[in-house]
Amino acid sequence: MKIEELFPEINEIEDSELREKVKAVWEYAIKKGGWENFDLRKIPFTLLIETKRDLITHTRTVTRMAMAVARERGDVRMDYIIAGGLLHDVAKLLEFELKDGKVVKSEYGKRIRHPVGGAMLAEKFELPYEIAHIIAAHSKEGEFVTRIPEAVIIHHCDFIDFHIEKGRL
Repeated sequence: MKIEELFPEINEIEDSELREKVKAVWEYAIKKGGWENFDLRKIPFTLLIETKRDLITHTRTVTRMAMAVARERGDVRMDYIIAGGLLHDVAKLLEFELKDGKVVKSEYGKRIRHPVGGAMLAEKFELPYEIAHIIAAHSKEGEFVTRIPEAVIIHHCDFIDFHIEKGRL
């Protein structure tokens, strides 16, 4: 399945070079994680709680919520919001693996959490450092840095989605 089909929001990134780099990061992570022949919509968005919510749905929800906040504020970079939203959990494709038909924490994931792995991917594909920052700072790792406005938005949208799902248990 094409990245644009999984994430139609990618087409709203105005900067074509940024759009292509976001797509390339996802394609690389899919390949590196060994997910080419697996339906990404069957990967849970977290292993911290029991959930039927998948990584693609979560990623799109966080991205769309962040876009709505960005539109309302009107003073943040929408392309960075979309790119950061779409990439905030991309390294879960490296943090997770399929073992005996079940998605579990990989050896990579036991050593490198997805915010760090995702920032490394952003750097590898030469995305603006602000995108790497958004990815790195979206979770608890962000407590140790000053988040840029776009990172604040992605962080909160991510936690809103997680806590709503957690509350359904």
